[in-house]
Amino acid sequence: METTISLDEILVLGNIPENLHGVFMRIANGLIQKAEYPKEKVLRLFAEMLANPKKFANSKNKVTNLAKELYLLQKQGNKVELSEEGKNYLPEEIPHFAIDRKEKQKEGMFQLATATIPYKIYGAEHIEEGAVAQMETAMSLPVAVAGALMPDAHQGYGLPIGGVLATNANTVIPYAVGVDIACRMCLSVFDLPGDFLKRQPGLLKKALVENTKFGMGGETAHKFDETIMDKAEWQATKVIRDLKDKAYRQLGTSGTGNHFVEWGIVEVFADDDLMGIPKGEYLALLSHSGSRGFGGAVANHYSQIARQKTRLPKEAAHLAWLDMNTEEGQEYWIAMNLAGDYASANHHEIHKKIAKALGEKPIKMVENHHNFAWKEVLADGTEVIVHRKGATPAGRNDLGIIPGSMTDPGFVVRGKGEAEALNSASHGAGRLMSRKKALSSVTNSALKKVLAEKNVYLIGGDLDEAPMVYKNIEAVIASQTELVDVLARFTPKIVRMADAQTTRKEGRED
Repeated sequence: METTISLDEILVLGNIPENLHGVFMRIANGLIQKAEYPKEKVLRLFAEMLANPKKFANSKNKVTNLAKELYLLQKQGNKVELSEEGKNYLPEEIPHFAIDRKEKQKEGMFQLATATIPYKIYGAEHIEEGAVAQMETAMSLPVAVAGALMPDAHQGYGLPIGGVLATNANTVIPYAVGVDIACRMCLSVFDLPGDFLKRQPGLLKKALVENTKFGMGGETAHKFDETIMDKAEWQATKVIRDLKDKAYRQLGTSGTGNHFVEWGIVEVFADDDLMGIPKGEYLALLSHSGSRGFGGAVANHYSQIARQKTRLPKEAAHLAWLDMNTEEGQEYWIAMNLAGDYASANHHEIHKKIAKALGEKPIKMVENHHNFAWKEVLADGTEVIVHRKGATPAGRNDLGIIPGSMTDPGFVVRGKGEAEALNSASHGAGRLMSRKKALSSVTNSALKKVLAEKNVYLIGGDLDEAPMVYKNIEAVIASQTELVDVLARFTPKIVRMADAQTTRKEGRED
């Protein structure tokens, strides 16, 4: 990639005043050399700024200060006009994103069925009664078609964490997706031996600290790749439009609670076409987070609408649905899928920054959602919406990641496509105790002891994420051999999470 740009190449964009030549050059070469922008991307950014300096002056971006100077010139009647050649760098106009259905959802009262639809429980011995009771309620919904409960299941809001629920093809339940829409896993494997962790711990710790940002209000100024923000869906609804700036600011950040970014050793057990890398031990980076404040706001907004439109008995109130044939249902579906794309881009942003600090590119990446809804077809041909709230997609040959805890291993798995499980598997070990109980019973000394025993270096974190508050991941994996094959084991060694002070002040963003 070219590492410099000439002034002549910039001046083809328009009649840029001479006193700003140096500023343009400094920003351009900084973006090329530090942010690894291709020359075309720099020129495209400058062209967009020259075409609309007010937009860039009033938002936080890489050219805000320069845009302010250009906007001031414009207000003084000295606008820098974009040349005809410069206009060629402007992106195609984003088309208006239309909602398919305009009919509003009508309010209605619904009762639960007297008979619960049968469903399979995996690893029942690991699952608390409250989670089973919640699943029973979900399987009594008049829109329920099928379901399954994963071995990491524990009680949540509406659908239990670890619950998989298929509903009629025209219904989606916001709380069965979860508040952190598209919470997901992402694993980058590097062509470096596992013992690199022992040889360069300082480098790896520094890369984590300097290239991650945690907290519900976490934001980053520097973006590696912001093309996710160019999607037409950001203009689809007022709810989405109002959240776009926040989403941009939070791109490349993680939340609180169980969100993490960590270094570890991944052991690939055998040569496998899906993994695409030889058997052996590698340095790897694993992250867990979702769609940040954007997804949370979408979930809360449409969950409230669902509860207003779909009135259910108290025990099922959080399982209120939206009709996909109405404006509200269409809006949520668009926003949910955009949150999914955003969550993926968010992980990639984190991984790219850390990979750059490491000076390496991954040889393999594996990623998956585990708070989402999909349009799927059951084995009998029935079209449904499958909600996986804390459950990993495990269709035949699907790759997924099931993490353990800050000291316990995670696993790369290959789905077997088990129909009774609705092509699903667990999304982790699952909690043994509530956060409140953990904070009152787990001590700092106990946490430090287990970290030392497992040789794990923790940056941040709180007692309610201590390893002892989670189920035994080995037992959870053993309970789903019908659902997945294990291809690799990830052992965490340097773990970064939100610090206790931030988490307790802001709350948990699981």
